[in-house]
Amino acid sequence: MTDVPPVEAPQTGSVRARSVVLVNTGYGKGKSTAAFGLVMRAAARGWNIAVVQFLKSGKWHVGEEDTGRRLGVDWWTIGEGFTWDSKDLSEDEAVAQQAWAHARAVIAAGDHRLVVLDEITYPMNWGWIDPTEVVDAISSRPEHVNVVATGRDAPAVLVGVADTVTEMVKVKHVFDTGVKALRGIDY
Repeated sequence: MTDVPPVEAPQTGSVRARSVVLVNTGYGKGKSTAAFGLVMRAAARGWNIAVVQFLKSGKWHVGEEDTGRRLGVDWWTIGEGFTWDSKDLSEDEAVAQQAWAHARAVIAAGDHRLVVLDEITYPMNWGWIDPTEVVDAISSRPEHVNVVATGRDAPAVLVGVADTVTEMVKVKHVFDTGVKALRGIDY
């Protein structure tokens, strides 16, 4: 860390990309929150946006979805919730595969300029979704489609196809003290 402000602008590229792939991973808070910040930014630019959530259940009520829908975001919550609450993990796996089939079709259709694959790394890491299929779909997307994938432990093949990877690092988290998730902050 330096104690003086920079006096020269950081070096940036001169090439304009038609689209990019971003991955938000790591054990720190903010992976999905950062992706939803991009949703806000893209909505302000008039983009068509899609969000596919892989773990959230349709029974949940999260503020991001309410706001996204008000902004015209196509939002699909196709998950069964926390695996530790599951009565049948094979059903959870089947639902994750349905979510992936839907997400793959959304990406390929090219109707959305931004597609968020929220918490996709978990079913990829559990063997429920083939990481190679995900990478192939992302790699063969229409050239104007930007993709954001979130979740801990992003598989190496997903990191490899990404243009920007951000790892959120947990320095301290209130959950570690026994505090439950707070509406408006955590969901």
